[in-house]
Amino acid sequence: MIKFSCEKVFLQNAIAVTSRAVAQKSSIPALEGLLIHADQQLTISGYNMQTGIRTNVFANVVEGGDIVLNARLFGDIIRRMPDDMITFTADEKMMVHVSCGDADFDILGLSAADYPDLPEVEDEYAVSMQQKVLRSMIEEVAFAVSTNESRPVHTGALFEIADMSLSMVAVDGFRLAFRREKLEKLEGGAFSFVCPGSARQNVTPSAFCGDTEDLVTVTLGKRHILFEIGDTQLICRRLEGEFLDYKNAIPRKNPIQIVAETKALIESIDRVSVVISDKLKSPVRCVFDHDKLMLSARTGNGEARDVCYLSGDGGGLEIGFNNRYLMEALRYAPADSVKIELNTGVSPAIIVPVDGEENFLYMVLPVRLKA
Repeated sequence: MIKFSCEKVFLQNAIAVTSRAVAQKSSIPALEGLLIHADQQLTISGYNMQTGIRTNVFANVVEGGDIVLNARLFGDIIRRMPDDMITFTADEKMMVHVSCGDADFDILGLSAADYPDLPEVEDEYAVSMQQKVLRSMIEEVAFAVSTNESRPVHTGALFEIADMSLSMVAVDGFRLAFRREKLEKLEGGAFSFVCPGSARQNVTPSAFCGDTEDLVTVTLGKRHILFEIGDTQLICRRLEGEFLDYKNAIPRKNPIQIVAETKALIESIDRVSVVISDKLKSPVRCVFDHDKLMLSARTGNGEARDVCYLSGDGGGLEIGFNNRYLMEALRYAPADSVKIELNTGVSPAIIVPVDGEENFLYMVLPVRLKA
């Protein structure tokens, strides 16, 4: 027997969070479900053998026990309930009765014995930082995570913890994104790991981090990483392999340095991108002159030209970029104006802060221009 009562809003939030880690289709029916564990408190877990999410819910537990319920069905039922106290009971035959106000449902559950245990994460190394800082860092590098499965280690982001700061790096062969921030608390010294991107499944820690000063703790185990945010734990498998030696991959002795207003440059690239489409591709041709940048693009749709004013002398350097890659680097740069470092028409462009500490760096490889 299991019996508990819980406010709808608490239960609905817990189901929404844990359902992100539930397998969409699995040969093990239990993995398409949520594990409901009632003890002194209520714990709900989702796990797809790669990523697990577990959260505690404030509830009045009358009788404890475990049962697995189909995540989609259970979520749909709770979401449609009136905003009130929900009563949940399950008997020995796995029959579950859920009621709230005049609405009630009877559904069949599955045995919790078939549900795999979430991995335990040994806490050798741990680090704490503000949720909103971790969230923004992940969002500002995640766009550059590779989707190419031939190099699995690059389908994640590198986390490097050293000197009381966290650095995050993502790379996909065409561009590189780097962010660094100071840490609140560090246990066990310097360490690094690669965290899966999973951006396509929305199971990134940033999906759980609020825009708050509250701390998130990141713990590194031998094979897994644990993110603890309030009452919620996200456990994911580390990606193994040799990550790009990014420090040596970024050229920094660049003779041309110009300063641009981020928003103005994005708008100019956006304007000339109008003639570019998935069918009709073309690089954006950039000519960096004295205090101005002339942009153009030409496809079967037509030709577009614009001028963006900036400060510095590009010496007439002509270089081509993929419009989306350049625009994304600028869009995610956390600064109103940026410094762009250039060398030749076939060297990468480096985007960094204008002054102060280098807490971000974006590198975009050029595209060869046809004469």
